[in-house]
Amino acid sequence: MPIIHPAQPDFASTAEERVWEHLRDQLPDDAVMIAGQRLTTGGEEIEADLLVLWPGIGMAVIEVKGGRISVQEGRWYQEDRSGRRELKKSPIDQAQTAKHHLIGYLNNASSTPIGRAVHLVMLPYTELPPAWEVPEAPREITLDVTDLPRLADRIVHALNAQSHIGYAPLDPTQCSYAVKVLRRTHRAIENHQLLAREIADAGNALTREQERAIALLRFQHRAQIIGGAGSGKTHLAMIKARTLAREGFRTALLCYSRGLARHFQLLAATWPEEERPAYVGLFHELPVRWGAETEEQFDGDPATYYEEHLPRRLAELAAAQQPEELFDAIVVDEAQDFADIWWDGLQPCLRSPADGVLFVFTDEHQSVFDREGRAPITLNPFPLDDNLRNTKAIPRTFAPLTPLTQNPRMDDGAPVRYVQAATQDAVPAADDVVEQLMDEGWEPGQIALLSTRSRHPVQKEQVEQYGYDGYWDEFFAATDVFYGHVLNFKGLERPVVVLAVNGFGSAERAAQLLYVGLSRARSLLVVVGDGGEIWDAGGGEVWERISSPA
Repeated sequence: MPIIHPAQPDFASTAEERVWEHLRDQLPDDAVMIAGQRLTTGGEEIEADLLVLWPGIGMAVIEVKGGRISVQEGRWYQEDRSGRRELKKSPIDQAQTAKHHLIGYLNNASSTPIGRAVHLVMLPYTELPPAWEVPEAPREITLDVTDLPRLADRIVHALNAQSHIGYAPLDPTQCSYAVKVLRRTHRAIENHQLLAREIADAGNALTREQERAIALLRFQHRAQIIGGAGSGKTHLAMIKARTLAREGFRTALLCYSRGLARHFQLLAATWPEEERPAYVGLFHELPVRWGAETEEQFDGDPATYYEEHLPRRLAELAAAQQPEELFDAIVVDEAQDFADIWWDGLQPCLRSPADGVLFVFTDEHQSVFDREGRAPITLNPFPLDDNLRNTKAIPRTFAPLTPLTQNPRMDDGAPVRYVQAATQDAVPAADDVVEQLMDEGWEPGQIALLSTRSRHPVQKEQVEQYGYDGYWDEFFAATDVFYGHVLNFKGLERPVVVLAVNGFGSAERAAQLLYVGLSRARSLLVVVGDGGEIWDAGGGEVWERISSPA
């Protein structure tokens, strides 16, 4: 029997279950079957009804449609006991879209292309006419009830048809790797669906308070919201973007951090379609989507590419866009990361650059990059005073570093722990702490190990192996210890954070880096490093609160 994921599939229809059972009985032991594989790319969620990964053969994406299917004048219809209706999207288009997204995602996460892949449509309750001739749906990839007994052979035939164009069959290593990447991503999507349900819970009093805060600004077209770490800025940014989209504004939700952008994309994909912003993701990805050169195509320094070239290209490309491609509203989170030239590139993306809707969420004390910028907003900022993330022991530790006095709203929680280690030994010592925490009963997926200077070796390996989307999906899957850097962790959190203070790249930014690192844990913070290094970065009061928690 083939390898099956998940072990007990929850099928959307009896049609999917019927096809699954036939495939399960026909495929060899080394093949992999995945039911309902989901993937979020560019803020859009796609789902492959059935996915087959077959070593030595290739990958098949199968869209299953129950009922009796027919095509008339290019339109697809489905008929069952509830009646006859037109399908909004052809099953061929659904399968092909899912295939392209899956190939792109897997190829981006691996140096070896996935090779042969095919999209198929399976119609288990339909018998196609002998004279079936639909240009977009040739018979070799459109399968009906008569193909069920030989479904595996039809997959082989479709994949082998690609041999003449040089695509290699899937090898066992690629297959194993693809399964690991896809199942982790699936888990990340499931976790965000749970988060979406939690946020929607009417009993979430703190969330209701946040929503009231943003509602006070509903008549403002431009506003800057400031608050310390844990004040709920990121959640408010998402609420504002979602509200604007629901009200009919073509909206962009932007940030600089890859991890935060992935979080936005995964969560926005759970919202109703009419509430999803038109663009969700990285500031630097927007000009590339509009036609700017990729980093590989740019003949110059990578830093220049991101800091100067892409912002200038964004302004140029925005000027060339049709009005319908521009935005009515833009929401920026972690806006302290944006340089002035970035704002110059972003404003032309508004249909009305002078008075289009612009909301920015910022914490100037988390400005950990060597760039300065100010959003084009003249109103006084609106402050957020409450800390809604951390148990009280944690904000007490970083309170001297916050620009605004915060009111911690959570329980007291466990005291902050400190582990003495020389700066050069902080990361190995932090690894030991992680092992101790798991011995205490913490799950690996609850723990993040963050460094302040050089990155953990595991982080480097994972980025090289999985690519950035795969690396961040590893974090959101929450099945293993996450290894990251404070620079990339703004707006994010985990129940337990082990902060390895292994130096600071810039003395001028040391306090901000320490502040970010100290504020990422929800329940337990463990600081590992040299006391003198911590004192120099955060001052004596911060050091006293870390080394001698109340």
